[in-house]
Amino acid sequence: QVRLVESGGGLVQAGGSLRLSCAASGRTFGSFYVGWFRQAPGKGREFVASISWNAGTTVYADSLKGRFTISRDNAKIIVNLQMNSLKPEDTAVYYCARTRKYGSSWSSDFDSWGQGTQVTVSS
Repeated sequence: QVRLVESGGGLVQAGGSLRLSCAASGRTFGSFYVGWFRQAPGKGREFVASISWNAGTTVYADSLKGRFTISRDNAKIIVNLQMNSLKPEDTAVYYCARTRKYGSSWSSDFDSWGQGTQVTVSS
């Protein structure tokens, strides 16, 4: 089974930016939708955004629209999550995963989860 790999996390001050990347072990994402989720300590896994690899159609969590942007890089076969104006409450482990279900924000619809990348936003 394909395993996704996240990268790009780190420590950033409030108001700063980070760009996360998700790769599929050198393989294409094909007809899948690739999603980003996050999980803060003591909380459940929260949907962030998803993108159709073929069509580029995007879906965002309402609370994150305008600050986060998901995109795909066809040449590098990666999905990026650009995060701007970061807040301490954005601190979480960020995961990418894939699904064939258009528009889904349910983690149970996704598979091939990566190991996650830590994002810490200091105040």
